[in-house]
Amino acid sequence: MEADQVAILIDGGFFLKRLKKCVPTDQCGTPEAIARCVRKLSFSHVTRLRVGSPKLWQQSLYRIFFYDALPYTGKAHHPLDNRSIEFGKSSVASARRALFDQLRKERKLALRLGKVNRDHDWALCSRLTKPILKARLALGPLQKIQSLVAQSSGSDLPAEIRFSLEQACELLKAYQILDAIEYGDVTLGLKQKGVDMRIAIDIASLALKKQVRTIVLVAGDSDFVPAAKLARREGIEFILDPLWQSVNEDLFEHIDGLQSGFRQPQPFSLTTVR
Repeated sequence: MEADQVAILIDGGFFLKRLKKCVPTDQCGTPEAIARCVRKLSFSHVTRLRVGSPKLWQQSLYRIFFYDALPYTGKAHHPLDNRSIEFGKSSVASARRALFDQLRKERKLALRLGKVNRDHDWALCSRLTKPILKARLALGPLQKIQSLVAQSSGSDLPAEIRFSLEQACELLKAYQILDAIEYGDVTLGLKQKGVDMRIAIDIASLALKKQVRTIVLVAGDSDFVPAAKLARREGIEFILDPLWQSVNEDLFEHIDGLQSGFRQPQPFSLTTVR
């Protein structure tokens, strides 16, 4: 007999990024407050999907699954100042571990943790790509120095190397672009591993074992589509909660509904919720 219950699956990384846009900052600043937000979101979904007394909402809740990754614990030297960074001791890592400890105490909540690996070396943020490529072109006048070095044959370079005003302005622009690079503009190539796989496995397990009638997935990308198709073929109702983030129109054919467990933030615009 198919259980008439609701499972809430939350992509933790996505949830934590969107949370401050959905609730006031003072209501999500501590692990306890974030746990309350998880509970509030789940309560909202269950009471909307199942008729009955709100006080008994947990009887219709199968379980909350919270997916995230353990913080990276490696070390690296930042390329701007060569300062050593111990990622495992950072405030971000400490806050995430404290959140996991709190979530483990919550009723009917299962914590599913992947890990973070070092996928590639340090890289500049994408918004700096075009400015730096322009800076490279602006350094063209320095070819004059390269030519003088080639001609010097070991002798000293001229005491003065002259540039036109236009060339000097170009060099100054290039310097300003490079000098404006800040500490946070350079990040280590860290990547979550195992989180999407755990979400897909749980969706498949819940559907094939007929443990629930409805799955609510809190996520913002389309990686879940194959698992959603499987669940729907098995007769499971599949609801997506993108936390008021816009989604591609073609996703609607793979879900049974779109709804959010939080009120719509204002001002904001989004395609009408089904």
